[in-house]
Amino acid sequence: MAKKKELVIGIDIGTHAVKVCQLQPSGKEGYRLLAAGSAALPAEAVEDGDLKEPKAVGKTVAALLKNLQVKGKKVGVSISGYSVIVKKINLEQMSDEELRKYIAMEAEQYIPFDSKDIYLDFQRLPVRKAGSDRQDIMLVAAKKEVVNHYLDMLAALKLNPVLVDVDGFALSNIWGVVTSSEVNVALIDIGASKMNINIIADGVSVVARDVAVGSAQLTNRIAVDLDVDYDLAEKIKLGAVAAPEHEAKIRGIFTKVCSQWAMEIRKAVDLYRSNNQKRSLSHIVLSGGGAKVSGLSEYIAKEIDLPVQVFDPFDRIQVDEKRFDRQFLAALGPEMAIAAGLAIRPATL
Repeated sequence: MAKKKELVIGIDIGTHAVKVCQLQPSGKEGYRLLAAGSAALPAEAVEDGDLKEPKAVGKTVAALLKNLQVKGKKVGVSISGYSVIVKKINLEQMSDEELRKYIAMEAEQYIPFDSKDIYLDFQRLPVRKAGSDRQDIMLVAAKKEVVNHYLDMLAALKLNPVLVDVDGFALSNIWGVVTSSEVNVALIDIGASKMNINIIADGVSVVARDVAVGSAQLTNRIAVDLDVDYDLAEKIKLGAVAAPEHEAKIRGIFTKVCSQWAMEIRKAVDLYRSNNQKRSLSHIVLSGGGAKVSGLSEYIAKEIDLPVQVFDPFDRIQVDEKRFDRQFLAALGPEMAIAAGLAIRPATL
């Protein structure tokens, strides 16, 4: 009997929480859920995608892995924020070896970092026009210092980091598993302090960017303007606690903060539309903890004039209902999208 392909344990380290997902191949192209969960991080342990307190982050990761009874040492993480640049460039057709040499020599004209301080990777995008002598390349650069902080933290836990991905690509990977359709979509992951925008056309990422806005903005604004503690503000944001006496004020806070999010999404959608007149967007897919903000999906749909779907990465994943509560997974799902996108990657790359 053929041995099942080993997958990495997906670890998504955000500003406010660590999310872990472990999957197992099942059937021809399916997956079965082995573990999923999240744990809050100490305040300021992670800032703008960098580990400011790696020991505190490591302690949280280790405790979560133990709590979820995760077995295995091969893990995958993803990074985002100021330390990562994802850029589409257009070049003359060339071989992989020529392309690799060209990018190594010319990276600094595309990336605002010193080449000696970054890890570089690239991916060819499908040729749009047969016979063209040009090609689109997705270029990815990440600061070595930031990546090494992750690698060192994981190594200290006796884990083997075999994959470092980018949030947007992890998101598009799990979207490709969950959906069977070839629709063009805007994947929007809203975390506590950043929003990742990844527009997928014909199964390929064509617009990818991180924006320094997130759901913690909304929580902080509610806490300050209503003079309540952070935990209560979080519950109000999610609609878990009613505050009818503050309804008008909450609506004003929501509009002020979320209009900024909508503006960033609109800019990305407009950029896509300007370059893809013949490939219309089907809808927007929201994920991340921010996707659970009360009324957000309806607001974004109205502002952008596109249907909005809240993403459940476990929708087509096999789940043992004796081990996992479906209602719990549905509530957890949106914030697990990136971790799940990492968890479908093979441990041998």
